[in-house]
Amino acid sequence: MIPTPTVEYGLLSPMLIVIGAAIAGVLIEAFLPRRSRYAAQVALALGATAAALAAVVLLVRQLSGEVGRSAVMGSVVIDRPALFLQGTILIVAVLGVLLIAERRIPVATDTDDDPPGFDAFTPQASAVPGSVAERVATRAGAAQTEVFPLTMFAVAGMLLFPAADDLLTMFIALEVLSLPLYLLCGLARRRRLLSQEASLKYFLLGAFSSAFFLYGAAMLYGYAGTLDLRGIAAVVAEDTGKTSLALTGTGLILVGLLFKVGAAPFHSWIPDVYQGAPTPVTAFMAAATKIAAFGAMLRIFYVALPELRAEWRPVLWAVAILTMVVGTVTAVTQTDVKRMLAYSAIAHSGFILTGVIAENRPGLSSVLFYLFAYGFSTVGAFAVVGLVRGADGQEETSMARWAGLGRRNPLVGAVFSLFLLAFAGIPLTSGFVAKFAVFKAAGEGGAIPLVVVGVVASAVAAYFYVRVIVLMFFTDPPLDAPQIVVPSGLTTAAVTVTAAVTLALGALPQPLLDLADSADLFLR
Repeated sequence: MIPTPTVEYGLLSPMLIVIGAAIAGVLIEAFLPRRSRYAAQVALALGATAAALAAVVLLVRQLSGEVGRSAVMGSVVIDRPALFLQGTILIVAVLGVLLIAERRIPVATDTDDDPPGFDAFTPQASAVPGSVAERVATRAGAAQTEVFPLTMFAVAGMLLFPAADDLLTMFIALEVLSLPLYLLCGLARRRRLLSQEASLKYFLLGAFSSAFFLYGAAMLYGYAGTLDLRGIAAVVAEDTGKTSLALTGTGLILVGLLFKVGAAPFHSWIPDVYQGAPTPVTAFMAAATKIAAFGAMLRIFYVALPELRAEWRPVLWAVAILTMVVGTVTAVTQTDVKRMLAYSAIAHSGFILTGVIAENRPGLSSVLFYLFAYGFSTVGAFAVVGLVRGADGQEETSMARWAGLGRRNPLVGAVFSLFLLAFAGIPLTSGFVAKFAVFKAAGEGGAIPLVVVGVVASAVAAYFYVRVIVLMFFTDPPLDAPQIVVPSGLTTAAVTVTAAVTLALGALPQPLLDLADSADLFLR
């Protein structure tokens, strides 16, 4: 007789709250009058993420003294790393919702086709770019609010991804977080064709990488006879001598995960998608997806495959070095701010992989700290990019157009410079502490050559970050210089919080380091 599965609703409460909000958001789209949807969706999204974050805090207190607990017949594990990552994802989600909810960024001109005050999202996603239907929707002031339940569905998948304890659940989480992002990337208000191209590229390549992940899971099942991570670890520990199937499956799963974190050579989608997607979506996706995917990667290597470290570490060495080199060198040649930040994100994936390769408890805690710090800096940087607009209201991302930006608006220039310095790893910013932590852990794990490559890559990366700062403060602005628009309190709050956290983690990192140290042990 098949036993009735038990569902530990308390342990799953953060995920259940978010998925419930996503479903409620769909119902709001179906039944609430159009004029009332925006306020309801914003309140629901912010309330749900805040409630889920509170649930994570309660679970941390409830599990005090325990490594973790299993749920849903062992398919989900709520342990210290999972709770740390879920809390980080939810904080980033709150900031992302604030940016996505921005609706009243004014522009200088007022045309019939695109009046001022509209948001980053197209008024009618189903309309052909440049069509009469699109112009009519624009003049009517239509505003699509389905972006909020889509974001909540993505957050739900991200919460499950690093907590999944079997490969099938992990694959489901991967698809739940990916599918809404494919749609969100194609909803930009301006540059519609570029946005739709980004969405299509992300969808096709993402589906391809998901197939690799699923095929790898099937091969590991063929080897171990189970999809459970701890069960796979037990079979690997028996050393039956038939590890070729396990190694092949591990390699295929790794392809799917490396695609999600944007590591070379699976990084080609990053620049085009980051550039074409609506900037609020780019900010949310660049931070939250990386956090969730690295969490899943850590669980697979630390829980399921620690006995195969001699086989997978050399592969990750090569990937980390290639990622740091490709991301850093290519970023130097970029002339578009969003593409420069995209290649910067690729380089950061290499730095984070350095901590994963350490394969020790300091490596795990340093990666957790890095992901937290990187998430805030990334959201803040893209939020500032969204404030620089031309006379037609379109975002100005060409570096040449940013000349003199810091002179004309010192506050915005200083805040963006802060985020760039954090990416470069300059002392007194969160980036310095994060890089120092992962490099120290990698050195303790015997990866000294990898640390040397990372330090050199960081030095080279500092060049293209400082180049933008010099451009903003020490270069004369063009005659038709872009303007810094004044956002609502939503974007202002997001930028203020991210800047404050970036500074605080650089000056006083110890509380978060201690929290990461307390979350450095998976339930095995």
